[in-house]
Amino acid sequence: MSDREQVTAVSVPVSLERRLGTFDAAALVIANVVGVGIFTTPGVVAEMVPHPTLILALWLIGGAMALVGCFVYAELATLRPYAGGEYVYLREAFGPLAAFLTGWTSFVAGFSGAIAAGAVGLAAYLGHFIPLAADANPFVQITLGILRLELSPRSLVALAAIWGFSLVHVLGLGPGRIVQNALVVLKILALFALVAIGFTFGSGSFDHLEVGRVPFRLGSVLVALIPILFTYSGWNAAAYMAEELRDPHHTLPRGLALGTIVVVILYLLLNLLYLYALPVEKLGGAINTGVLAAQVLFGPGAAGAVAALLALGLASSVSAMILAGPRVYYAMARDGVFLRAAARIHARYRTPATAIIAQGVWSSALILSSTFEQLLTYTGFAVVLFAGVATLALFILRRVRPTEHRPFRAWGYPLAPALFCLVSLAIVVNSILESPGPSLAGLLIITAGVPIYWWSRRNRASSPTC
Repeated sequence: MSDREQVTAVSVPVSLERRLGTFDAAALVIANVVGVGIFTTPGVVAEMVPHPTLILALWLIGGAMALVGCFVYAELATLRPYAGGEYVYLREAFGPLAAFLTGWTSFVAGFSGAIAAGAVGLAAYLGHFIPLAADANPFVQITLGILRLELSPRSLVALAAIWGFSLVHVLGLGPGRIVQNALVVLKILALFALVAIGFTFGSGSFDHLEVGRVPFRLGSVLVALIPILFTYSGWNAAAYMAEELRDPHHTLPRGLALGTIVVVILYLLLNLLYLYALPVEKLGGAINTGVLAAQVLFGPGAAGAVAALLALGLASSVSAMILAGPRVYYAMARDGVFLRAAARIHARYRTPATAIIAQGVWSSALILSSTFEQLLTYTGFAVVLFAGVATLALFILRRVRPTEHRPFRAWGYPLAPALFCLVSLAIVVNSILESPGPSLAGLLIITAGVPIYWWSRRNRASSPTC
């Protein structure tokens, strides 16, 4: 190779690799959505609305809302098929500060906190088979001022899960998609098998669906939608990977829709199975809905099978979040508002390796300091908040760029997206009214990103350019 050829080769920037297809996008959605929630939330919903038909109707409405959201994101992502999800959409519609705040929240809690919580939950369910894995008694404690770090067998298992999946996803989309898709296929097959075996051989009754007049309030119905929509959250996961999808104008809408539809069908079947196993008065208020229903259907020994399902579900969810989250930080770094190194693409593996490692470090710190639970409690409403704001961005971009080519247009516009925004607003307002303390703490965490944003902008402006 001549000197000129060497200079040319070196100057070519390394970019993300487009090698994911429709199935990969759908699997990412399913992995991100289906976790512990569907095994716990139905009991909460049944307590609020003790009527089987209405319970199923609410889960269907929640699925419809998720589909509306995925169609909105499909239009936005095909209009701007870049890494980062709502970070990109808010930047285009509302400016860089609004975009930074969603990215900041994703890094501090949205992805990193959820990864930490999922990894700890995975260790806890593995403890059903290996008791030491769930042991939370610390054997090392380090005090750093007001911060105390603790290392226990459970945290070691959680850290091993985070760094194992992080390594897989650093090594490229090839091994990453194989591991991710395999976990999702196993999870979906196991859940559909649970439904089929439960209805075929389980000790339940369809008489549980026949209930006379049961009093309920309209307010309870609306409030019951909140945990349902949280259980559906994650339907937008594939949008973060838009820059790595083949033919994203077609692949992304299909992947989002396919993944969401599979989740809706699965959630309806599982709720029907729970009602088949338990009368609504026993289902209501049960936090361990899945375990309780399995024990009624198959006997006390079924708890182990459910624990294995939950562990598998959490493993696929943790892997999916480790894959999707760094694409947000990569997009931020590319704009100069995050660690510069996070914008680097690994020359061999074509992945945002530094962003993945940064996320792993922060998630590990949250586990060792046991602060992830508080962060998720404080910022849980932000998932709905930023999804609603991203949907509002659709209206802004339609107005300011009416002639721009849109490979995909959101179905039901403007009524369906407007309804999505209103429901999102209602959930956020309800969260603030019902839990003002944690909600205020969450708003403070989000707004803490403002000075960090201005510092990063000033630092970028004062840095020498090459």
